Amino acid sequence: MDLIIQDYEKYIKETQRLQMENDRLLSKVDELTKQLAVSKTGNTTRPAASTTNMDILKRLSNLERHVFGAQVNNDEGNRF
Repeated sequence: MDLIIQDYEKYIKETQRLQMENDRLLSKVDELTKQLAVSKTGNTTRPAASTTNMDILKRLSNLERHVFGAQVNNDEGNRF
């Protein structure tokens, strides 16, 4: 019975940790979205139609690196 309680406590702690991580990542996405919106409005010399697929892929890559970078590093250390 004590083992079940310990497992439940670990489950609660992990759920709380994941919720905090999720909140942090959502905040980061919001921040980066705002930065992107500001940079788009401040950059009037380059029309939106000239955005290429490469530009989009670079932005997506940067966003993924910012959002998932810490998570990928943590997952690699916890594999074994």
